[in-house]
Amino acid sequence: MTTTPPASAADGAAVKAADRAHVFHSWSAQGLIDPLPVAGAEGSYFWDYDGNRYLDFSSQLVNTNIGHQHPKVVAAIQEQAAKLCTIAPGFAVDVRSEAARLIAERTPGDLDKIFFTNGGAEAVENAVRMARLHTGRAKVLSTYRSYHGATAAAINLTGDPRRWPSDTASAGVVHFWGPFLYRSPFHAENEQQECERALAHLEETLAFEGPQSIAAIILETVPGTAGIMVPPPGYLAGVREICDRYGIVFILDEVMAGFGRTGEWFAADHFGVTPDLLTFAKGVNSGYVPLGGVAISAEIAATFDKRPYPGGLTYSGHPLACASAVATINAMAEERIVENAAEIGAKVIGPALREIAERHPSVGEVRGLGVFWALDLVRNKETREPLVPYNASGAANAPMAEFAAACKRGGLWPFVNMNRTHVVPACTVTEAEAKEGLAALDEALTVADAHTDAA
Repeated sequence: MTTTPPASAADGAAVKAADRAHVFHSWSAQGLIDPLPVAGAEGSYFWDYDGNRYLDFSSQLVNTNIGHQHPKVVAAIQEQAAKLCTIAPGFAVDVRSEAARLIAERTPGDLDKIFFTNGGAEAVENAVRMARLHTGRAKVLSTYRSYHGATAAAINLTGDPRRWPSDTASAGVVHFWGPFLYRSPFHAENEQQECERALAHLEETLAFEGPQSIAAIILETVPGTAGIMVPPPGYLAGVREICDRYGIVFILDEVMAGFGRTGEWFAADHFGVTPDLLTFAKGVNSGYVPLGGVAISAEIAATFDKRPYPGGLTYSGHPLACASAVATINAMAEERIVENAAEIGAKVIGPALREIAERHPSVGEVRGLGVFWALDLVRNKETREPLVPYNASGAANAPMAEFAAACKRGGLWPFVNMNRTHVVPACTVTEAEAKEGLAALDEALTVADAHTDAA
């Protein structure tokens, strides 16, 4: 059990005052936010300056897969800083080469070349650029229930409302509906129907857009922020076949789902599918130093054997970031962290969440894999009306805000989005920690229950 270190409320107040004076926060109305000053973190927990300790069921932004302050990764960053802090991307460096090798060993199929970026959005930007250059086509398809990042192309590819203020309507992006049986846009009654109808919808979209104009289809292997919707059996294989038939590049976005989150190194491993390009970030080094990348198939890599790739970043393959990735991947292998995520999900989190759903009228559906789960919260289990309206804010979002506050009072830091709460602890979470968090979640859901028709 982590011991909360001494910290004073005065220190916390000073940190907060400096933050409010100078820091401009993402995705926020600056005058309406109240950031929590964090004094420290270790393993599955972090704490504030008032001595409040939180079990991190958000993994921050679903990225601290090996938990906070893993000693092997901290040591690797320190050792690399003493040896070589930075070098331009054009040089060959041992730690960059080793990071690329370790990643390539774990990606599916022949995705053996690694282009490093600073994070997931840049990975998506470059994957789309590669697809367009490889095919000579412009348009890219992505689903409505998706998030791919906040840079120019990535935000246009994103399906959720964060896209709306920045949608240029000229980015060559076409959105379509992916499979989601619980809220099926295809009126399906089972997973097989959902798969068949979702693939038919994609085929029809391609027919009306002109398949010869489509450079790529990009999917989150398991959509993350949009709701952790595990695709039905056969869906990803069906998309792979469609892409092959029309010469379309298949991109899987594993920024959130990769590196153990679903109980496999990559979520694609659950479905036996190999994309042409795979984007990653977050769990590759648990966010200790900014790092992302694109794993590239042999065919697409060959496009740039004699033709320069028109893209690059000053910090591509930064030595400190690569050192943290090497240490993270080695620690995950040595400590069976991926296996732990699979076991905790199958034996602890999944069964407990299904029991919780039976007790709470606010829980409409439980879905997930590994340490990647979502509860769909509803007003009515029969009608499946969401607990709050789509993209609710202010008073309309009060039920979810009250639920989140109840979690925090119980020492649990949740990941809440729209009408869902996601259960996404570190891949290193222990059985005892998982049960502690699930008990706090169980208690907080009584607050959500009060807003249901059953109340």
